[in-house]
Formats: sequence, C-alpha cells, structure tokens
Amino acid sequence: MFTHAEPTTGNISTAQKDVRAYAWVVFVLTVGLLLSDYMSRQVLNAVFPMLKATWHLSDTRLGSLSSVVALMVGVLTFPLSVLADRWGRVKSIVLMAAIWSLATLGCALSTNYGEMLLARAFVGIGEAAYGSVGIAVVLSIFPARLRSTLTAAFMAGGALGSVLGMALGGAVAAHLGWRAAFGAMAALGIILVVIYRFAITEERLAPLQPANARRQTQGAGMRLSLRSLMQGLFSTKSVVCAYVGSGIHLLVPAAVWAWMPSFLNRYYGMSTGKAAMSASAFVLATAFGMVVCGNLTDRLSKHGRERKWSAAVAFCLLCFVLLMVGFRMPPGPAQLIVIGAGMFFCAGATGPSGAMVANLTPPSIHASAFATLTLANNLLGLAPAAILTGIVADRIGLVGALQLVPFAPLVAAVAFYIGKRTYGADVDRVSALREQAGG
Repeated sequence: MFTHAEPTTGNISTAQKDVRAYAWVVFVLTVGLLLSDYMSRQVLNAVFPMLKATWHLSDTRLGSLSSVVALMVGVLTFPLSVLADRWGRVKSIVLMAAIWSLATLGCALSTNYGEMLLARAFVGIGEAAYGSVGIAVVLSIFPARLRSTLTAAFMAGGALGSVLGMALGGAVAAHLGWRAAFGAMAALGIILVVIYRFAITEERLAPLQPANARRQTQGAGMRLSLRSLMQGLFSTKSVVCAYVGSGIHLLVPAAVWAWMPSFLNRYYGMSTGKAAMSASAFVLATAFGMVVCGNLTDRLSKHGRERKWSAAVAFCLLCFVLLMVGFRMPPGPAQLIVIGAGMFFCAGATGPSGAMVANLTPPSIHASAFATLTLANNLLGLAPAAILTGIVADRIGLVGALQLVPFAPLVAAVAFYIGKRTYGADVDRVSALREQAGG
C-alpha cells in the first residue's frame, strides 16, 4: 500500500534521492550563523538584572531593548528577503551576519540606554532577513519529505542559540561584566562570517538543486511583479492561517525566554549568573520540543496531509494547558517542571507552519514566503512579547504578566483549525496552477 505523497507547489527536491555531504555542510554552517544570530539577540536577557541596576531601567525599558530587535526584523524582513532573492542569497547572508555581529560589538560599547537601544536596532536590521533566506537555502537542497523536520531543526537552532546566549552570556557577565558578554557574542559572529564566506557559494549550491528549481529561482523569481508576488504569497486562506497561527503561538517562547532569568532572580532568589544558566534549560526544552514535534509531524503527515494542521493545534493546546497551570503554582521544583513541559510544546507548531508555507508557495519565491512567515512571527509574536510583558509587569507584577501569556497559543490553535479545513483543496488548486504555468 502506498503512503500518501502530498502534491505541493514547492516540491523542489522530490527527485533528489541522495542528500550529498556538502548539503549537510551548508546546513551546519547556516545553522551555525543562526546560533550566532540568537546568541547576539538573547545575551541581553541574561544581563537584564545588571542593566536594570546600572542604568536604573524600568521593566518597560528593559523589554524595549529586547523587542526592538524583533520589531526591526518584522519591519524589514520582507523587503530585504525580496532583495536577497534578486541579489543572491549567499551574499545576502554574509552581509547580514556581518551587520549583526558589528552591532553586537556596539552594544558592548554602549554608555547609556539610548546608545544600547540604537545598537540593538542595528542587531535587528542585520538579523531581519536571515531566518527566511537561510531556511530557503536549506530547503532548496534537501528532499521535500524532510521539510517539517528541517524547518523545525533550523528554528531549533535559534532556540539553541538563545540557550548559549543566555548561559554563556550570563557566565561571562558574572566574571567579566556585561560588556564582555556582548563582546564575546560579537567575536563568535565575525569568525563564523569569515568561514561562511569562503565555504559556501551560489555556484557550489547550484548542483544540489533540481533543474526546475534552478530555472524558477533564476528566472521567474527575478522577474515577478509585486502584484504576482503578492498573489503567490497570499493565494489561499490556509497559507494566511499558517502565517497567523505561527506568529501568535511564538509569543510564548519570546516572552518566557526574555523574562525567565528575571523571574528566577526575583522569585527564586537566584544570582544573575545562576538565573541565566537555569533559564537556559527552558530554552533548551523549547529547542528539543521543536525538533521532536517537527519530526513527529513529518511522520504523521505521511498518512494524511491535513495531519500537520492537527499536530499544530495539539501542540498549541498542550502548551496552553501546561503553562496556565504552571504559572499559577507556588514557587518550587514542581512549578518549574510543569513550566518546562509547557515550553517543550510552546514552539512545536514551527515545523508544521514552515512546511505548510513551503507547500503552498512556489520555490521561486520561497525566500519571500519565509520572509512573510518571519514577518508574521515577529509582528504578531516575537516583537510585542517582551515589551508587552514588561508593561503589564510594571502594573501587576511579573508573575501576573506571565500568567496571561498562555492565551496566545489558544488563539493560534483556532487559526490552525481554520486553515486545516481548506488546506486539502488549497494545496491541490495551487499545485495544479503551478503545473499549468510550468507547462
């Protein structure tokens, strides 16, 4: 009996039977830069207590230093990703990584809140299109059957980078101060930029991509009008639901990652270094959950293409229930275990969302499609999470603010449920249109 093979508009690697060694080199180095991306982004959270004491900042201002990065990513990800499709994805990646690394060095040199806010804004400018362009490069050279797994693994690299940024940043800050923590993240980024620049080129990627994908990327993707691009990105109800559901459900990890070190510092009496190290365990739980949930989704989807939507709904509901209970429990080991379980599922829909978007958009605009997904992720979840939590925390306390966060995945579950109802018809229709255009 044949397992179900989902027709897609972006089945760019169906005929690619062998995953060559160089493809894995590309994957490792691209994820390596993603680690640097999130280490530069999340090291700030590890030193929140130090900055609060040094510059006498409110929780709202602390939250703004985190949210400004996601805001810049949200505003710029789409235009910069479209430019990357035209200018060259590899060259764009190198330029972006150089910008965020130098901006992180600027954070280390900041002497007041205003300078730090400006440097953090440039971190966001550098990181703006990296997620969308990086995953587009990865998906272009691997089989389509691995999409949920690869998307989840790639995004889990961001979570792992957050772990390293918080843990290593907290350790360095405890011994050498917060400036050294930013400096260490900047140095790592610069080293990786140099390696990527010499190891990966568009010419070496081309043989790994099927001929039809190369023609579409080099031809149609370069000539698309804005109207045609918009039609490709928002052609169905289900792809819009994927964008919305993905963005809203990521409010949870963004809020908890930003404020967990402060939560542990204030309510468990942990020092800055210990709080950052302990908080990194929750980020690690998120990263592990992303990979497990993504792989589980791929396995389930072999026997029914709509099952990726059901999986996304289930992950969101599990997160909602566990965190609703966890943040209402009294401080202690049991509370931390339940919160950790909720964090395992809090970004579980990331892999399914990426696969949904890839399946509902043509490969020639995949960087732009993932830019749209990144835009939704940032504007609906990542950007407002830290600052909204800080604003509420200034009024009702940090615990009260964190108790409201779990309602986000409940809303996301509704969006994914709506998308599931039209997904089958949408993917068949878009696939048929792509075949007609190719013919």
